[in-house]
Amino acid sequence: MSELPEKQIKRLRSLITEAETNLSAAKELLNSVLGDGEAITAPSDTVVSTPEGKVIEGIFDGQIMIGPDGKNYPVPANYASKSKLVEGDIMKLTITEDGKFLYKQIGPIERKTVIGTLTHHDDKYYVEVAGKEYEVLYASVTYFHLREGSQVSVIIPADPEKAKLANWAAVEAAL
Repeated sequence: MSELPEKQIKRLRSLITEAETNLSAAKELLNSVLGDGEAITAPSDTVVSTPEGKVIEGIFDGQIMIGPDGKNYPVPANYASKSKLVEGDIMKLTITEDGKFLYKQIGPIERKTVIGTLTHHDDKYYVEVAGKEYEVLYASVTYFHLREGSQVSVIIPADPEKAKLANWAAVEAAL
């Protein structure tokens, strides 16, 4: 058997790590869909070390990323707003050796765009769509120069059940 060049070995390790983290994220998503009664257990090792740093996959809850271990990871509001992240998206966080947090959306859920009206109460902003209020990030409100009463296009989960359970929406555009 011939020896594989170091570059190929690194690539193979990277592919295996990516496959393991994708499987972990898929199990996490399945658990969130099935609920506690039918949950499948996630691997106990929720952090994977790679040459780039530690890699953690999780679910975006509209404001933060929740890791497979239940730990919360802060997603910068400007990134979430600019990337139009939707509650339920699967994300990957790489924590580099020097402590930088690098987020990437790796599994967007199916989404749909709807139109609603911006409201403001309890020091939070919401978009009311057909009688349901979805919270929106303040970063989106300021970026689009929205005011209470503005007509807004927002992105929510396409699945009607997930849309009903969702608390957050991503602002697509001011109308």
